[in-house]
Amino acid sequence: MRDNIKGGALTEVTFFILLSLYQPKHGYAIMQFIEEKTNGRLTLGAGTLYGALTSLEEKGWITPHGNTDGRKKEYIITSSGKDVCKKEILRLKELVGVAEKIMEE
Repeated sequence: MRDNIKGGALTEVTFFILLSLYQPKHGYAIMQFIEEKTNGRLTLGAGTLYGALTSLEEKGWITPHGNTDGRKKEYIITSSGKDVCKKEILRLKELVGVAEKIMEE
């Protein structure tokens, strides 16, 4: 994943995965959430999603939730993941603010 932890920039896919996990979800539900919230603009394949979930779990931004023995493993965002989301929102607001100022000139 190309997320820049130092600069705070997340890929759009990572950001949406983290947002989707404010409520526990399994992989297919995450894919549906992202497709729905982006009006079909973003769709994830299973390989992309599960690679991202592994990476996010290694970073400590998400964690397995509930019974992990079954076929549908659920995940939930961690407090660290929530902090990352909050920083990304601030970064995006700053980006939009700069763009709006430039466009007004």
